[in-house]
Amino acid sequence: MTFLRSAKWFMLALIVGGAIAQQQANAQIPVGTTRTGTFIWDGERWVPAEQAPPPPQAGVSVGVGGVELSVNDAPPALPVYVQPPCPQPNLIWTPGYWHHGFLGYYWVPGAWVPAPYVGALWTPGYWGFAGGGYGFHAGYWGPHIGFYGGVNYGGGYMGIGFAGGSWNGGTFAYNTAVVNVNRTSVTNVYVNTTIVKQTTIVNPGNVAYSGGPNGIQHQPTAEEQTAAHEQHTPPTTFQQQHVTAAAADKTNLASSNGGHPTNLAVTKPLQAETHTPPAGFKPPPPKPVSELAKQQASPSTIAAAQTATTKTATVAKVAPSTTPPAKSLTPPAKSAVTTPAKTAVTPPTKTAVTPPTKTAVTPPAKTTSTTPVKNASTPPPAKTLPPPPAKTAITTAPKTTTSTKPPATPPAKTNAKAPPPKPKNPPKNEQPK
Repeated sequence: MTFLRSAKWFMLALIVGGAIAQQQANAQIPVGTTRTGTFIWDGERWVPAEQAPPPPQAGVSVGVGGVELSVNDAPPALPVYVQPPCPQPNLIWTPGYWHHGFLGYYWVPGAWVPAPYVGALWTPGYWGFAGGGYGFHAGYWGPHIGFYGGVNYGGGYMGIGFAGGSWNGGTFAYNTAVVNVNRTSVTNVYVNTTIVKQTTIVNPGNVAYSGGPNGIQHQPTAEEQTAAHEQHTPPTTFQQQHVTAAAADKTNLASSNGGHPTNLAVTKPLQAETHTPPAGFKPPPPKPVSELAKQQASPSTIAAAQTATTKTATVAKVAPSTTPPAKSLTPPAKSAVTTPAKTAVTPPTKTAVTPPTKTAVTPPAKTTSTTPVKNASTPPPAKTLPPPPAKTAITTAPKTTTSTKPPATPPAKTNAKAPPPKPKNPPKNEQPK
């Protein structure tokens, strides 16, 4: 009895302790993370999601490259799509990206988002390879564009910084060389192709992660490191709801769409949410649009983009050289099997069987029946001899022989032989007499 009572108390203690631990874990799990197989980087070490610290509040820096979650498999390649036009002023483009949930990777569509405060810029999240796994670094709002792995998302995020526009006083000016806008409602625009080229990291395979095997080979520049240590604002509530809605849509799953989502971007902008800007921050003063059109990237940024492009191309040569052959080997195999089989079997059988049988059977039959009479050799001469007597000699003989054999010849022979015996018999009969 004592043992049973102690066992009951022990089980009760386990149940109560488990419930308390579960409540604490639920309170500590940051929004957007998954507990199954997920670890969080707390700045010093990897810890399970159940033991992760609470998510940062608005206006609090998330640190350098804060990792939201980590998985073992690499994200799919980034799809190529057309950016929907910006429908109204002062909207910031947030590019689409691959996120990860309980059912694997899913696509979060790109969206136009109102800036939480005047002068705020969006640094996209990115996947980075480290320690044999792929960690997702969450995006954030800040006074400057930080490091996003060198991933070329397009729409102005060419790998380093943002070439799609800049704040010009209290309004945002859009670089239509790389950003699509509604020209009717958005008039604060300019064209600058130079800065687009200077900040582009060429990504031939549309790789969606930085570092590791075949990933983007880009190290943070001095400007990106400085921006990473600034005071940041996390994604707005409506941005988080946008991610949650994307995770609930089964068509966004990479396992369902094969890495080719159909809902790539939303045309309707997300709702606005206002936040307090960092202390002492002021948006840049206004400039003439003509000056924005001549703006160039810093020399260090230009050099970093060129270096990253060269290194990425060197690493990317390994994967494309093996992948294309595998794809190119399959089509030849299909074409080599189907075409030869159909062409080699069908024509030979039809041509080899039909002509030989018809030609081999017909000539022999004619030659065998005519050779004894030697008519097979005479047909050519017979055609030349017929005018004088050959036709009459040939035609009369067959006609008489064929027509007289049954009726005329037998009776004539029997009548000629029959009369002689009749006269012979009487003499024989007379001798006995």
